[in-house]
Amino acid sequence: MRWITVGPPEQPETSIVLHPPAADPTISDAERQTILELIAKGNYGALTLATEDLDATFAKLEASGAEVLQEPTDQDYGVRDCAFRDPAGNLIRINQLA
Repeated sequence: MRWITVGPPEQPETSIVLHPPAADPTISDAERQTILELIAKGNYGALTLATEDLDATFAKLEASGAEVLQEPTDQDYGVRDCAFRDPAGNLIRINQLA
């Protein structure tokens, strides 16, 4: 899994992470094919946001009734993150640097 992080030079606190969504090593070939088909139709999207206090952000979103996909978890690649699904069905990940 590879990605690139870009952002506006005048806003160093803003990062945009670009990665190929079907390259996730945890998905099956069938899931990968489904993702590629959804991308081709323009129906697949994800957004990753960052926060300084993941646990507080998670608690606030969970209390609001947001659909939780993953509780806060320490990842091998150096972040702690969680995941939600927005009302339109898009994946929203929120992370905090470890």
